[in-house]
Amino acid sequence: MTTIDDIAARHGFSGDAGRAAYAALQAGGFSQAQFCHPELGGMGQWMSGGMMMIGDMFNEGLKWRVGALLAELSQHREPVQQAAPAFGGGFAANPNWWPAELGYPSTSGSQNDMAYAWFPNAAKLLVKVGSDVFAFDTGALTIYGVQQQQGGGIGSVVLNTSNGPMGLLGLNRA
Repeated sequence: MTTIDDIAARHGFSGDAGRAAYAALQAGGFSQAQFCHPELGGMGQWMSGGMMMIGDMFNEGLKWRVGALLAELSQHREPVQQAAPAFGGGFAANPNWWPAELGYPSTSGSQNDMAYAWFPNAAKLLVKVGSDVFAFDTGALTIYGVQQQQGGGIGSVVLNTSNGPMGLLGLNRA
């Protein structure tokens, strides 16, 4: 059986990058993905049919590999088996700032001293400001993007959601 790790390795990426790409594809209905992962060129977007952007915009080789990875993963609409993790769960083993038990966010990003990660399967949006992490209940909302006004703090965060734009503070704390 093919695993996400197998597919990622075939394109020269780690299993972690492959799982992040797959989670982004799941959130985008397997026809589009918004992701943020260092191996995938940082922040990026992909749409089936050819649209591809990565943060490392002048690295054409990486852009083609990321596009090929997403195109192949998008063909696996049924969950593909994930290889067993090489380490246990919890904060210490997770290279990311969110708890490992939440898995991989469908979208995440950061600017200055603020970062966010959205986990649709858990209906949670985590926002990190400095060393503090705040959890918000997203319910049935789909989050398409996050905007932040420079220097505006957590109150200036606006979510692009399935219900239209809304302030982060309009969500209930989880």
